Amino acid sequence: MLQPWTNVFNLTGAAGGQLIGLLFVVVTFGAGLTAAQSHTANRAFVTPTLVNFSGVLFQAIVMLAPWPSARPAGIVLAIGGALGLTYRIATIIWKGKADFVALRGFDWAAFNGIPVFANASLILGGIGLVVANPYAPYAIALASTLLLAAGIYGAWSLTLWLLKNREKR
Repeated sequence: MLQPWTNVFNLTGAAGGQLIGLLFVVVTFGAGLTAAQSHTANRAFVTPTLVNFSGVLFQAIVMLAPWPSARPAGIVLAIGGALGLTYRIATIIWKGKADFVALRGFDWAAFNGIPVFANASLILGGIGLVVANPYAPYAIALASTLLLAAGIYGAWSLTLWLLKNREKR
């Protein structure tokens, strides 16, 4: 069931890993921020973006591992999706408390809604693997794609925010 999806998860896993590296480069732009700015930005935006990319890498590793069947991969992915969903709810609360930004419209969807939907898709895909549903890999690939898109948007927004706040010093 998983073999035909090798190329998809090779691609998404490689992209997730490379984007993690680029995120660390972006974070170095913020080295001159005050401690209060840095802590709030890290908790509200840097870490969730890193979690997006790490989630994609994790999903690829799980999907490409030589499991004896798809069932163990499904269990691991469903648990990962549940943990990711729990984390997303916590970040929505943290971002709501951040006093330097108010997310509206598309920004709210990109930072909060899409990752929540992606983790829900991952849970369903993991359960689908456990029950041998042939559409389960589609749900998992959707989760990876959405997390990549949300992570790229988050990294771009973070870069712009860091450059803007760096100029103010």
